[in-house]
Amino acid sequence: MIRLPDSLVRHLFEPLWDRYEGSVRLATLARLRQSQWRSRAEIEAGQNLLLRQLVSHAAATSPFYRSRFAKAGIEPSAVRSIADLADLPLLTKDDVREHRDRIVSTAYRPDQLVLAKTGGSTGVALRVYCDRKGIQLRAGAALRADEWSGWRLGQPLASIWGNPPRPVTLKNKVRRLVKDRVIYLDTMHIDDQAVDDFLAEWRTMRPGLLYGHAHSIFILCEILRSSGISLNPSGVVATSMMLIESERRVIEEVCGIKVTNRYGCEEVSLIACECEEHRGMHLNADHNIVEFLRDDGTACAPGEDGRIVVTELINRGMPMLRYEVGDRGVPSDRDCPCGRGLPLMEHLTGRVADFLVATSGHRVAGISIIENTLTRLPGIAQMQVIQAEARLLQVNLVPGSEYGRETESALIASLQDYLGDEVQVRVEQVAAIPQEESGKYRFTICRV
Repeated sequence: MIRLPDSLVRHLFEPLWDRYEGSVRLATLARLRQSQWRSRAEIEAGQNLLLRQLVSHAAATSPFYRSRFAKAGIEPSAVRSIADLADLPLLTKDDVREHRDRIVSTAYRPDQLVLAKTGGSTGVALRVYCDRKGIQLRAGAALRADEWSGWRLGQPLASIWGNPPRPVTLKNKVRRLVKDRVIYLDTMHIDDQAVDDFLAEWRTMRPGLLYGHAHSIFILCEILRSSGISLNPSGVVATSMMLIESERRVIEEVCGIKVTNRYGCEEVSLIACECEEHRGMHLNADHNIVEFLRDDGTACAPGEDGRIVVTELINRGMPMLRYEVGDRGVPSDRDCPCGRGLPLMEHLTGRVADFLVATSGHRVAGISIIENTLTRLPGIAQMQVIQAEARLLQVNLVPGSEYGRETESALIASLQDYLGDEVQVRVEQVAAIPQEESGKYRFTICRV
């Protein structure tokens, strides 16, 4: 692949491609670069304006919401803020599966919508749509978040991803050459040859951004560290899964810069991202309203873990009002030292499906279990805990050089300490932890 000058791509090919496609992507980026410095009150006012427009649109063009508003006793014209939708039932994944065609706006033809398909944490496919302008708005927000990492528009990218797209049409080949300029490491096939090929492309393209699944970036960096190889991107963005602190340290050692943790999902795109301060994750409040709810449906206090519920304000094709994404996080009332008015989330706690259930009935965050076993006990290279039954854990474990009976005994004792002495733990040594079809890794899986 030929490496064109970054300035040529930034100032010529990027704008030309947007004009060719009639896209508002770069115009959105320019607007969001300015709006991020607005006050919290100004940002909330903008959210409420978009919310009123979206609710009016959904009531007029979505049979599903028209019925839901009526059943909840909500007059769409009276909605002024998200608080006015407190009686609107949360939109669940089952709702989307069962009523997708009634949720989709009648104002759009099928060819005006873009399909996103996700397997989700349960492995059951979920199909959602977004109108084409909404896709462009999402892309603009993603570019702003990428810039927080230190990357700049026009620099090439390196993507650590499962089943990466390959350009087939002439248009896509030209786009990859003059605009996208992405090199890939397929996380479904990471071996010595794949890493060597990736490094050869890296030296040619000198990517400004290393982007991908958090654990997959860690695996690459661990391989490179063992060979004494360093990378020097302008930014590193880890997404799609929980970023464990011990893995963050390895990535930062190899790349020489801090990792930017980013959070989103296929259904509503970008939800939150760290800025250069790395003191929490800024919510994408220009495009979303994010609620943090206790299990009884009431709002969480700052610092309190709760269910994440998102209303995406820019998808007119398939409105997603009060959508429960299936994750948990901790809201914040702090102001970030960076000066941005975008509110903060302290951190993502994990996916609901990644919480294990103790014999006492309380839930335990999978990320906490992993951090307190994998990172503290010697000789564990990788680990996955599956709760197949209430009192049965299957542990798939990749042993390291220091692994022995003492480590296994300590691991079993730790898991029983977290989940209950009655829990039976079966440890199976494996060569590698299996991946999802997307290339993601899941460290804890609850099937109870």
